[in-house]
Amino acid sequence: MNRQSNAPGASADIGAALYGLATRAARRLPRDMSLTSAATLATLDRTGPRRITDLAAVEGVTQPTMTTLVRVMEESGLVERRGDASDRRVTLVCLTEAGASYVRTRRQAGVHAFERLISELTGDEVEALVAALPALKHLAELENQDREGANQ
Repeated sequence: MNRQSNAPGASADIGAALYGLATRAARRLPRDMSLTSAATLATLDRTGPRRITDLAAVEGVTQPTMTTLVRVMEESGLVERRGDASDRRVTLVCLTEAGASYVRTRRQAGVHAFERLISELTGDEVEALVAALPALKHLAELENQDREGANQ
């Protein structure tokens, strides 16, 4: 179900604005680890324990690269490997409490950065963002579905 806007170019304009915000937000994040490592932690937080091969596919890296990332994060105490109760041959990567805390702290820092920017907007602009919240949340859901579907 593809819905088109009545305004020509609206999708491209909105896409450009969202992309610009996302890239600027990524540049403001702490540089204490790679974006791939941080994204992997966020994936584990969102989806629960995963196989290294699944994580590699979701994050768009090779299995050896993901194995190295997991080893480094494991040494840092952010993740741990556990056996899968349903298949003893499988090892799952799981967030530790320290890893979950890191994801929450990083996410909250991002939220605060946007809160500071939003406080600079006019009342009408804030109202426009509030009105757009359902569409933005739906857009995020569609992106998650698209990402998960592409990696199956």
